[in-house]
Amino acid sequence: MWYVYFLKLSSGDIYVGSTNDLKRRFSLHRAGQVLSTKARLPVELKSYVAVETKEHARELEIYFKSGSGKAIALKRLVRTSKPAE
Repeated sequence: MWYVYFLKLSSGDIYVGSTNDLKRRFSLHRAGQVLSTKARLPVELKSYVAVETKEHARELEIYFKSGSGKAIALKRLVRTSKPAE
């Protein structure tokens, strides 16, 4: 199983990554051992998508980093605030 995951960074930005071991990778992010996120700690795991293959995970990661993919992810997969009641 592979995962595409979404982290909220201390800067408020959303980081998108992919891995086959989500617990290990998230631990590395939290410990400041990932170059692309270590300057923006703490990080919060907001959401993830599980897929069967590495290739599919990489395709989704690239898509969610694109303009339209980022908009879909922010609207449907990552809640940065509580929904209005």
